[in-house]
Amino acid sequence: MDARKKIVVLSGAGISAESGIPTFRASDGLWENHRIEDVATPEAWQRNPELVQHFYNQRRKQALSVQPNAGHLALVKLEAYFDVTIITQNVDNLHEKAGSSNVVHLHGELFKS
Repeated sequence: MDARKKIVVLSGAGISAESGIPTFRASDGLWENHRIEDVATPEAWQRNPELVQHFYNQRRKQALSVQPNAGHLALVKLEAYFDVTIITQNVDNLHEKAGSSNVVHLHGELFKS
């Protein structure tokens, strides 16, 4: 049995923004160029699957071009001392790329269908 203390980390857009992933809600964020209803709903997929696919392909392309930052790497280091669970709103895989072993994605994952 693992006797290490447990830590739960909640992460969001800020940690990935440091790596170059734009946030959705900032003044220059992704929702400034796209309506949620046009790219992130089942109805959007029914109306225009090409637009939805293009939107998420652009997110995937961008996620592949960036690297984890010091924040991601610091959370990995915590695993040497604690049982760490990261609960993230982010759809990118930067926590996993950094080496975190227990990540829960609340809004899904870009690289899983």
